[in-house]
Amino acid sequence: MIRIAFVIPTLDQSGAERQLMMLATRLPKDRFQAKVFALNRGGFYADAIQAAGVEVEVLQKQFRFDPLTYIRLKGRLSHFRPQIVQSWLFAANSYVRFPGVCPAGTRVIISERCVDSWKSRWQLILDRWLSQRMLLMTANSRSVAAFYEKAGVPSGRIAVIPNGIDVPQEAVDKSALRQEFGIRSDERVLGFVGRLAPQKRLKDLIWAFQLLHQAVDNTRLVIIGDGPERQTLVQLAQHFGCYDKIVFTGHRSDAYKLMQGLDVFCLASEFEGMSNSLMEAMSLGIPVIASGIDANRELVQHEQTGLIFATGSSPEIAKSAKRLFENPELAKKLGQAGREWIRQHHSIDRMVQAHVALYDRFLLKDSSLCAG
Repeated sequence: MIRIAFVIPTLDQSGAERQLMMLATRLPKDRFQAKVFALNRGGFYADAIQAAGVEVEVLQKQFRFDPLTYIRLKGRLSHFRPQIVQSWLFAANSYVRFPGVCPAGTRVIISERCVDSWKSRWQLILDRWLSQRMLLMTANSRSVAAFYEKAGVPSGRIAVIPNGIDVPQEAVDKSALRQEFGIRSDERVLGFVGRLAPQKRLKDLIWAFQLLHQAVDNTRLVIIGDGPERQTLVQLAQHFGCYDKIVFTGHRSDAYKLMQGLDVFCLASEFEGMSNSLMEAMSLGIPVIASGIDANRELVQHEQTGLIFATGSSPEIAKSAKRLFENPELAKKLGQAGREWIRQHHSIDRMVQAHVALYDRFLLKDSSLCAG
């Protein structure tokens, strides 16, 4: 039995946490004994992980660098004695690579999930220094791998394993969103799901909708999620005079269910790793339009599985949405092609199998690249 410890800051309802949950709960139980350590707190996915028979322990981290968390994590890992420790996101990736945290001989794998242009110079320097204290970094897209190669992580220590997602078999149910928010059946809905943060460029989307609703009758914009920009976006919509045509749902634990009511999904981000919400929309057969950043282009082939627009161009967003609203056959074709792309290339089984193959490969790796 191979013992593997997963370490992550929280188990909140977000993309990296979801991927960890799916991996930890779907590893072959006849080969792997998994345990999840959350540095700060549990969260939305903790119950799902525990319900699958995987233990979760929260270490109650209080500060940016908390010596007590260092001591707790070191003690818990020493007791569990995993052959593999895999961490997710900056704080956890740093803790597991600090000297003495992982037991000697442990294979240390870290996971990066985004083109982290937000990182300061000291964080990138720390990443580069700690890269010598890991066996491997996994990245969820080629663009994330390229970012960390440029930051100084040796390319030979980076493996790309794309995100996985379920593709539903049943027909999409558009009723939940429309019934709750009073959207008529004849109204066409453009939407977004995710964190309301600057990187998502939602100001571009609202400006685009201001152009769109003047050119196409019976259109609505739905923004599912919450974040630091919410009030700014509300004020922008009021300034443009289109607030009454926009639905801000706030944070929703049933975001995936509400998403099914969208006619077109838009992701306008200036950087991503591999967007879970974009993948979810595609898996539902919803036609997508996305900014032309590298991470989005790994999922969306222009005119084949969706439409790509120049990042920051609200007129192009409006033009793409108008085209799909006015051409239902094209919208259906792109939606079906996107769904099939996700089914073939981004299933959860494919993601899990890629990790299992990686673990098998590196359990045989020379111990000079292990903790100790």
